[in-house]
Amino acid sequence: MMRCPFCRSGAHTRTSRYLTEQTKEAYYQCQNIDCSSTFKTRESIEHVIRQPLPPETIPAPPPPEHRTLNRYGNNNRLH
Repeated sequence: MMRCPFCRSGAHTRTSRYLTEQTKEAYYQCQNIDCSSTFKTRESIEHVIRQPLPPETIPAPPPPEHRTLNRYGNNNRLH
């Protein structure tokens, strides 16, 4: 969410599109009914703080636990 540059209320994204792999253009509309301005922004990656680890160095998650549910319980066996 972005703030309206005119009344400082919240503004919601109406549409957006990528201009490049690292730059996005978005159109916003102010949620203040008395203002209702519409404006365009550009958002881009300025600096990468931390890059992901290479896939071969990421440990594999543990296998999921296998559990069997007994729908009828021990006392309600079908005969």
